[in-house]
Amino acid sequence: MRSGTTWGIDAYTVEAEVEVAKGLPTWNVVGLPAAAVKEGRVRIRAALEQSSLAPPSRGRTTVNLAPADIKKEGSAFDLAIAIAFLTAHELIPRGRLDGWLLVGELALDGSVRAARGVLPIAVHARTSGAAGIIVPIANEAEAAVVEGLDCRVVSHISELVEHARGKLELPRARPQPPPPASTHPLDFSDVRGQRAAKRAIEVAAAGHHNLLMVGPPGAGKTMLARRIPTVLPALPLERALETTAIYSVAGLLGDTALVRTPPFRAPHHSVSDAGLLGGGSPPRPGEISLSSHGVLFLDELPEFRRSTLEALRQPLEDGCVRIARARHTVCYPARLMLVAAMNPCPCGHHGDTTRACRCAPAAVLRYRGRLSGPLLDRIDLHIGLAPVPWKALSSEDDRDHGSAAIAARVAAARERQLGRLHRHGLVCNADMGARLTRTVCRLDAPGAALIERAVTRMSLSARSVDRVLKVARTIADLAGAAEIARAHLAEAIGYRLLDTTPVDPTELMPAAAPGLAPTPVPVCSAAS
Repeated sequence: MRSGTTWGIDAYTVEAEVEVAKGLPTWNVVGLPAAAVKEGRVRIRAALEQSSLAPPSRGRTTVNLAPADIKKEGSAFDLAIAIAFLTAHELIPRGRLDGWLLVGELALDGSVRAARGVLPIAVHARTSGAAGIIVPIANEAEAAVVEGLDCRVVSHISELVEHARGKLELPRARPQPPPPASTHPLDFSDVRGQRAAKRAIEVAAAGHHNLLMVGPPGAGKTMLARRIPTVLPALPLERALETTAIYSVAGLLGDTALVRTPPFRAPHHSVSDAGLLGGGSPPRPGEISLSSHGVLFLDELPEFRRSTLEALRQPLEDGCVRIARARHTVCYPARLMLVAAMNPCPCGHHGDTTRACRCAPAAVLRYRGRLSGPLLDRIDLHIGLAPVPWKALSSEDDRDHGSAAIAARVAAARERQLGRLHRHGLVCNADMGARLTRTVCRLDAPGAALIERAVTRMSLSARSVDRVLKVARTIADLAGAAEIARAHLAEAIGYRLLDTTPVDPTELMPAAAPGLAPTPVPVCSAAS
């Protein structure tokens, strides 16, 4: 019998072969089985006995899981081994289930429990030319997503036996209707004031750019971050399938058929390296992969361990995280939008005009030194937040800055990006590589002179220049402009306020359009 398992989010076929010979009643499993696979002997025996399917005689049973050089993890092989065992005892006719993939864990009473990674296994069954796949009824929703595949569901092993004997036809998996549109309980109109921060978030959401917010406690950093999902468009089908496969492998899919909403993950700063990046045996996806095509929010960024933060550098650059083991390397997607928040100092009030800072200058430098330059270099937008005055808190005029209005502008900008980048297989400006960035983000003579002055005055690295160009292209998309204007570029430069030598972008371009270049906030200046 054939079954399937996953390594990362890729699946492969596993052949379950059973030989029954005369001898003492023993059960041996070969083919690098893990503990959960070996323990399947107890589950299978009990399930068959409770279902009145146990063979009358017991001999020496050998189970081989091929290919034999790849370690087999999990309990999803129970169903295939049980059917192969019954076939070896001639309790099931041969040939009925040839070419089918059987996936599922057996309970002691014979019922079939859900398995991890059913979606990627179903995709593999279709691409490998399998006759079909039989999955637990609990996995019906995710398996039915795969079109062009004969997918059947089973709730008890006795049903599968009757199906193999030709006495019962297993039902086909039924696609689940799309969930009703639900209103998000959060809205950007809940955040009073902070219009410059909302503008920066709109730019970040439109281009899927990384964002860092720096401000004192109570300025609204966490409120703003938790409302970002309310302005992100639904995932395209290809990205939705990839995200769903990640959650399926992690065992977090539940009853959801397809993850169409960009995920939002907010791990605590005590998270381990394996919890953030992924790991374990077998390697499971971490928070960085679970937030792929969505938002990873790291609150109190300097409180994370230095090694954990530095481990983010390569995934942010490559769009994937590689977990190396002695025999194999697993690659999980990590195409995420990083949103981080931090205080300007340990007490949180350095540069605050309303409250005095209690931190010594050396303490402020040590606190900010927890974030390395290479990590900050990979964050596209750095913005500062100031305390919100009472007049802004009591204002009700935030309709143009609510989630619905921002989401409409973000969706329009995404449509422009998709029309320009779809032939390259990309969706957002943040996905562009260096070569494509230079092609798409061409500057006129005034723009080239402006970026040259910015590089000189702010000591921007080559990576920072590329990210400034991508952000400028997103700002132009929000404005509906075909080309990057000088004002768009000036606003993008203004979002690099934590670079080595931050300056006011209006010093670089005195003629900048009013309202486009963000006003530097004292709390986010490294020189303050």
